[in-house]
Amino acid sequence: MNPNSTEGLTQMVDVRDRLTFHRNLQNVINRIHATQNIDELMLELSGEICSQFEADRLTIYVISEDKSSIVSKVKTGLNSFRDIRLPITEQSVAGYCALHKQRLNIADVYNQEELARYSAELRFLAEVDKRTGYRTKQVLVCPILDERDNNLIGVLQLINQRDDQPFSLLVLEGAIELCKTLAIALRQRQSGAPFIPRSRYDHLVVDGILSAPELELAGRSARRKNTDLETVLLSEFQVKVEALGQALSRFYQVPYVGFKADRLKPIELLRNLKQEFIEEKGWLPLEDTKEGLLILTMDPEQVKAGRLAQELFSQYKLQYAVTTHLEFNQTVQAFYGSGSGSISDILSDMEDEPVHDSGPTAEELSAAQDNELVKLVNKIIMDAYQQGASDIHIEPYPGKNKTEVRFRRDGTLVPYIEVPSSYRDPLVTRIKIMCDLDISEKRKPQDGKIKFKKYGPLDIELRVATVPTAGGLEDVVMRILAAGEPIPLDKLGLSPYNRSQLESVVSKPYGLFFVCGPTGSGKTTTLHSVLKFLNTSETKIWTAEDPVEITQKGLRQVQMNPKAGLNFASAMKSFLRADPDVIMVGEMRDRDTTAIGIEASLTGHLVLSTLHTNSAPESIIRLLDMGMDPFNFADALLGILAQRLAKRLCSKCKEAYTPGKEEISRLLNEYCEELKATVQWQRDPKAAFEGIYRDWVKRFANAKGEFTLYRAKGCDHCLDSGYKGRLGLHELLVGSDASKKAIQEHARVAELLAIALNEGMRTLKQDGIEKVLQGDTDMLQVRAVCIK
Repeated sequence: MNPNSTEGLTQMVDVRDRLTFHRNLQNVINRIHATQNIDELMLELSGEICSQFEADRLTIYVISEDKSSIVSKVKTGLNSFRDIRLPITEQSVAGYCALHKQRLNIADVYNQEELARYSAELRFLAEVDKRTGYRTKQVLVCPILDERDNNLIGVLQLINQRDDQPFSLLVLEGAIELCKTLAIALRQRQSGAPFIPRSRYDHLVVDGILSAPELELAGRSARRKNTDLETVLLSEFQVKVEALGQALSRFYQVPYVGFKADRLKPIELLRNLKQEFIEEKGWLPLEDTKEGLLILTMDPEQVKAGRLAQELFSQYKLQYAVTTHLEFNQTVQAFYGSGSGSISDILSDMEDEPVHDSGPTAEELSAAQDNELVKLVNKIIMDAYQQGASDIHIEPYPGKNKTEVRFRRDGTLVPYIEVPSSYRDPLVTRIKIMCDLDISEKRKPQDGKIKFKKYGPLDIELRVATVPTAGGLEDVVMRILAAGEPIPLDKLGLSPYNRSQLESVVSKPYGLFFVCGPTGSGKTTTLHSVLKFLNTSETKIWTAEDPVEITQKGLRQVQMNPKAGLNFASAMKSFLRADPDVIMVGEMRDRDTTAIGIEASLTGHLVLSTLHTNSAPESIIRLLDMGMDPFNFADALLGILAQRLAKRLCSKCKEAYTPGKEEISRLLNEYCEELKATVQWQRDPKAAFEGIYRDWVKRFANAKGEFTLYRAKGCDHCLDSGYKGRLGLHELLVGSDASKKAIQEHARVAELLAIALNEGMRTLKQDGIEKVLQGDTDMLQVRAVCIK
């Protein structure tokens, strides 16, 4: 074999040995990047490099300023050193390597026949052996070349393999990798020069995050503890991972990309790349962008020099991004998972045996029951639950376009994965099988329910809706139903005023109480919190729900079954014969249900329900439009609670600031906009305005009268969104004598609103502004969910 050939190295070395060797080599490479100058590189790391390559001795030569020789520094005493200088000629092995920029792997340097295979002029300088008594035998030398212009920077020389065998192909491969790293390190360092960025983390000093002595101390600590510099900087010096990433970005002149848990996995790009390969090589394809294929790595220059990424993705123009070791490992785990059940593995296995689109045939049914597809659906549901998603959206596209899967988290849809087009129909069929729907019916919407405990380790339920879409396809939306205990009223996020009013209203022995808002605004959660407040051993509570999402001991809960004729109206009729104290009906969506509810409330029962309306006053008009008698309805009404869910600022990273007078003035004007119809405002607007401001100062300002607001920032905890979780905004209209009189007179929405505001009601936006002043959210989110 040609001693300079590296072809077939990968196939000739045991995979496990290679993996271990390269992991250890990566640690050495990290230590090289931590050194501050050439002397430190040559003297302090030689032992570690020798140990890695199982060699007796190591010499690193650098080219002299006049480029006529190569020079190495050797230790001659405790604090004394001397230079070894070799001419760049064929009169020495290292000189020959420097002259021809050629690798040499020699089994015995005293064997002249072996040397002659390289050149008849090649000689080994045996004077040092004669002087010291040391016997040099095996020698491996590699040129250190600048990959930009192929100019010589230095020479790496390893002497004597410890098992007295020629240096192996694995060692040769490692030496080549090491030379690429040394080329970068030597090019960046100039001993004794003023402090300018020369190593990966030197920009931490430039930016004032660390001092130069601190960075040097961190490097020495890393070498002493046999760990990498990044770990020491993060743990001992408390440097933030973002600061490390920015330092790397400026050093390598490429963008920094941090870890994002919700990053869409590039299944097509990762399909043929195993996790072991990615970990060994230290790079992975991240995203196919308009500028080209983005390669994420910890060392862009090393990956560029290796050219392996370019060979594997030759059809792409490559762009590079740098990241930290910590975040690279996190990204690998997110893409591949920690076990065989990862999304990537499942989709990779599915791709091996493509399934062609077909109708609802035996073949499709078989595909839907295929083990890999079963695992895929289960994994999607489990990941959605673990990530706190409320809904799963399966969105097929025609032709060979992939099927997108998205999760709704905190009210926002985020991409999850893309499934090959060949599995479009079997995926939908599998979900239909799980909720016992008609797999042959693709032209009509269908609704169902999955009890996931039958199929996976989680005891959760999902409400499923299929919707026919263009091109003969079907979308599927699965809602993960809330399970467990209801939220206590004091944890519901109600303002003190709204909470006291709500407790007073629902404590009445009979009457009608509504919670209104759009789909997904938390109406059912609020109703169950009210039921928990009312649930005592002396109270009989019946509920009619579709579906039953939250269960409580002491409640008699009935699941609707329209196929069997059990709907809200029929359930309420049966409840009236079952000695109820409190009745909760999931939704009053038709005249019959509403009429029975009003009748029940007038005959001594407390009736709770939900409505799909925008505000509390509008709910009254909606019910009257259903044909309800205004006198009976007014007598029965206890109150209406309108609700919205706004995104909550992340508690880990929200950024405090002191707003200026103009910002507070804008908040006041927006808060007072809906008060202009009130009696107090019409009498004296200035006094009303100032009264609200004084109330704000008393409730929300500090001793100096200064307010503190918060803005979204973004961190790992909230996936860089700045928001984590949601909070309720509430508008509580109480059925007072004045409002009941207005209902009987068929008053308009504006009149009902004015009456409620005069009696102390706060609108949704006003409640939201107060929660902005409390630091729970910001006006961007309040305006996003409040129409007015």
